[in-house]
Amino acid sequence: MDQNVLYFFDGKPEALPLYEAFEERVFSEVGGVKVKVQKTQIAFSNRHNFAFVSFLPVRKAKERPEVYIVVTFGLGYRVRSLRIDAAVEPYPGRFTHHVLVSGAGEIDDELMGWVKEAAVFSDGKR
Repeated sequence: MDQNVLYFFDGKPEALPLYEAFEERVFSEVGGVKVKVQKTQIAFSNRHNFAFVSFLPVRKAKERPEVYIVVTFGLGYRVRSLRIDAAVEPYPGRFTHHVLVSGAGEIDDELMGWVKEAAVFSDGKR
């Protein structure tokens, strides 16, 4: 495990297993991935960033579980799903989606399908 990742989770070490499960699936299902640990998020990229892990407060505090991560990804359309906690269109035709993940079982084929699609979408940007 990268020291920067461990440092990122220093204040919330109980969420590290969720990140590890997500990272493992990304590396096994998406080729040529690079990881960059930043102050407020961990970015996954190919040519461009396509997914992020953070502790973004996408729900009110009383509605957030004690242990969670937020997986963020961008697509060319808005995903309609109850799993999407928030979606915004920062640029025309580019939608950013946030999914709160509180258990390893939530890092499933549906979520990974969106992440893989985001990697393809990102790779096709100019």
